[in-house]
Formats: sequence, C-alpha cells, structure tokens
Amino acid sequence: MNGRFVIDGLQEPSLKWSTKHPAGLSMQLIVPDILTEARGLTTAMSGTLCALGLALWLFGWRWHRFWIVAGITLAAGLLGLNAGRAAGGTQIMALGILIAVAAGMMALELAKVFAFVAGGCGAWLAVQWVFPQAQELWAVFLSGGLFGVLLYRLWTMLLTSLTGVLVAGHAALVLLERPLGLNSVAWVTNNQAALNGAAVGLTVLGILLQAVAAPDEEAKVEVVEEHPSEVHPVVHQPVVAVKPKRRPWWRKLLSSSKAT
Repeated sequence: MNGRFVIDGLQEPSLKWSTKHPAGLSMQLIVPDILTEARGLTTAMSGTLCALGLALWLFGWRWHRFWIVAGITLAAGLLGLNAGRAAGGTQIMALGILIAVAAGMMALELAKVFAFVAGGCGAWLAVQWVFPQAQELWAVFLSGGLFGVLLYRLWTMLLTSLTGVLVAGHAALVLLERPLGLNSVAWVTNNQAALNGAAVGLTVLGILLQAVAAPDEEAKVEVVEEHPSEVHPVVHQPVVAVKPKRRPWWRKLLSSSKAT
C-alpha cells in the first residue's frame, strides 16, 4: 500500500497510516509528451505513420497475420539490438537480425500467447484505472487473458483499431502543426476529454468496419464440407457455381478464429 506515517504529538507519539489516491490522474489516449518528441519527425515519416495507422485501423483483422509477424519481428529486432549494445558485443547487428528472424518465424504460433498477455494486461489496467483500490488483480488478469483467447478475433480487432487510431492521431497532429500554425501540445492538453471520446468512438467504428470487411472463412469451410470434390464419371452436366453463405457481420465478432 502507498501512504505515509504521520506522528501526532510529542509525549505519546502514534503512527497513522494514511492512504490517499493521487488526484488529477486522468486517462490520456493522445499523449502530449509523445507529440513533443514526435515534432522532430520529417513530413514524410509523419505521413507514413499516418497512412500506416489508417491501414491498421481499416484492415486490422483482414491482414492480421502480416501485422502480427511484422510487429513481433520489429519488436524482437529492437530488443536484440538493445541487448547487444548493453552487453558490449561486437556482433550487435547480427544478434538483432537473428533474434528478429527467430521471433518472426514463431510469431503465428505465439499469437494466442500474446493475445492472452495483452488481454490480461488490458483488463488489469482498466480495472486499476476505474477502481484504484481494487485487490486480487491476478484474477482480473487471468479473466482478461481468457477472454482475449476465446474472443481472439474481437480482441485482435480491438487492439488493431485502437493502435491505428493512436498512431494516425499522433501523426496527423504533427502533420497539421506547420500548415495550420497549431500548437498541438497545448491544444491536446486543453481538449483531452473530447479527444478521448473521439478516440474511443473511432475505435468502435474501426471494429465495425473490420467486421464488415473481414472475409467469412467459416462460411467457405461449410461450403467445402457440403460439396466435397469428387470424381464423377459423367462430365456433360453443367457446372453450377456454389456461392458461400454470407453470415451477418456481427457473428464475425464472436467467432474464435485461429491465428494460423
């Protein structure tokens, strides 16, 4: 527990344990500190990040295998470079490349593990933010991880949509600073609540768009099972194309699709 000891009186000192949650803490989805650091980016780099965020927001689930492999490979490469630099080795680049390749080859197999960890951490942070004095957060972590694995598609859409909104939002504000003469840091600080609401709304919209645009893989599997490929002796019959049954878009959110 966080707190401090207070000594009351001089003749009979007593110790009191006071616990106060620090006031003024609020959730910041668009962080002013990140905008301050991102001001050094070039226009081309900011535009690239903005386009990458939009692609992640729109096609998070449709290209989820690419995002998983690319993200894990990049993260593992950066960790390998930092580890090699800290160890003072001479083969820093080779170490980073080897770790990145190894992580990229195992990325799809480890996707459910990362979904479990991400779901648990997300539930932990959400409960801790809403209920600062909550206890037994390990149960919250395990519950969030299980929901992340069971609702893998929905959780992947949520993560990619939120990440795309944050990346594109920060990059767009940096891009608009010079043309509009806008002080993005001060503007974000003064409009934090409105920006949080806009980010949440865009995240939900991204999930809906991804669900509508996602390919219906389970319907294709059902069609293949109903019409297996067989060799027929009669070849003069006309071939009728069988179209897969398209399911409602909301059912795509609840399916537990595999990462591979």
